[in-house]
Amino acid sequence: MLKLILSLSLLFNLASAGLAFGQTIHLPPSVRQGPDTASVPVRTQEEADRERIKKANELRQEEIKRDTEKLFQLSTELKDFVDKNNQGILSLDALKKAEQIEKLARSVKSKIKQSY
Repeated sequence: MLKLILSLSLLFNLASAGLAFGQTIHLPPSVRQGPDTASVPVRTQEEADRERIKKANELRQEEIKRDTEKLFQLSTELKDFVDKNNQGILSLDALKKAEQIEKLARSVKSKIKQSY
């Protein structure tokens, strides 16, 4: 009886080991180019760089436009202030506006140079 149990146990172990070796691991299928993915354009690094540069230039142009509008507003305010003040002495506020104008003008100039 003991021999029968040992042989059955050995047979069971061998059978289960054989099943373990025979099992396959199911992995997700690899991505293949089929009818759905064939129409997806593949961009090269050069095209991606060109697109990135184009977007950066567009953003820089928007910044230049915004800064020049602010520059126009500040210079108009300074001109109005100078026209109203007939004493020939300007206040600290006028000096601060002039410094803002100068700083903004340098920023616009720098951004324009980057565009080239």
